[in-house]
Amino acid sequence: MARIVILGGTGYAGAHLVNEAASRGHQVLAVSRTAPESLPAGAEHLGGDLRDPAVLRTALEGADAVIATVSPRGELAEQGALRGIYAQLAEIAREKDVRLGVIGGAGSLQVTADGPKLVDTPEFPDAFQEEARELDAVLGDLRTEGEGLDWFFVSPAAGFGAYAPGERTGSYRLGGDVLLTDENGASELSGADLAIALIDEIETPAHRRTRFTVAY
Repeated sequence: MARIVILGGTGYAGAHLVNEAASRGHQVLAVSRTAPESLPAGAEHLGGDLRDPAVLRTALEGADAVIATVSPRGELAEQGALRGIYAQLAEIAREKDVRLGVIGGAGSLQVTADGPKLVDTPEFPDAFQEEARELDAVLGDLRTEGEGLDWFFVSPAAGFGAYAPGERTGSYRLGGDVLLTDENGASELSGADLAIALIDEIETPAHRRTRFTVAY
């Protein structure tokens, strides 16, 4: 049993992670500014602003792993805001010997092995350009980290999100830096199945200091 911290634990991806981890018997701490209406057995909530390093330090005390699910939106939409929080998080995780996972969107994935990043294609929505580039910068920062930090960065399918919740299937495919699509060209994944993949990774680490992608 591990102690797993979920930053943004009341959001779409975060709530699925809290439920999945708790259902497997892990100790779970959901961190967010707003308290959830309810939590599964085995889960706790810590309220606080992630821009406050003291909140991050408190959250990671005694943790085995932390998964950050926050997006650069709302108060964190300013360029560099989320990147700064994640840099601080990485420093604290290294200091406390906590494994760090970051959910970072599909925009930084390449469309083919020798092709452009998804964010650089004409089809990529303008409304999500800045968000995708901020998360790509976070990945770049992690890739320059020294050996002292055990991290992974996850890019879900392009069609992942609360707008397409899907269903829990218990199955998924893993890839590297290239977008995964099915035989029809679709790239999809439910919130529940992303959570399965990530808690599987926490329980049986297969991706250390690297990015991977998850899709059907």
